[in-house]
Amino acid sequence: MLNPFATETVTFETPIAMLIACHDRVRQYAALTETLARHVQRNGADAAAVAGAQSILRYFDVAAPLHHQDEDEDLFPALISQGSPELVRQIETVMAEHDELDALWQQVRVSLLHVVAGDGKALDLALAQDFALRYPAHAAQEETQIYPAAALLDATLLAQLGRNMALRRQLN
Repeated sequence: MLNPFATETVTFETPIAMLIACHDRVRQYAALTETLARHVQRNGADAAAVAGAQSILRYFDVAAPLHHQDEDEDLFPALISQGSPELVRQIETVMAEHDELDALWQQVRVSLLHVVAGDGKALDLALAQDFALRYPAHAAQEETQIYPAAALLDATLLAQLGRNMALRRQLN
């Protein structure tokens, strides 16, 4: 989680740090999904549940896909071109997980839309728990197994990665 009192700011000039900051938000919103499911079990689709569902929808409908694009279209191809066979295998694994996570998100998304519409029984706790576990586990795998290899990339390539990330967000 980002420290709001830290003096260092993460920008697109430090693209790997920006990707890690995105993972912090992934962890936050994935955990919120499980918290929301528990809340809805107790309180139904009250105003707090609707607001929570809307914030989760906003993050995973907008920011998470951009983050996956940052990795799949920029970072991972750059690392594959310079990486070992083991790194390439790890990257291929996490790229495949992006599709699995997207499918899981689509299930959660439908449930959240029902919560927003006032359905207090729509968000299954087991589904929310699966989502709250799998997304952060995926992020941790990327951070521990793949992101350290970014040290292989030269400053020019990293700068281009940051520019691409920023441009991607300007267009959306």
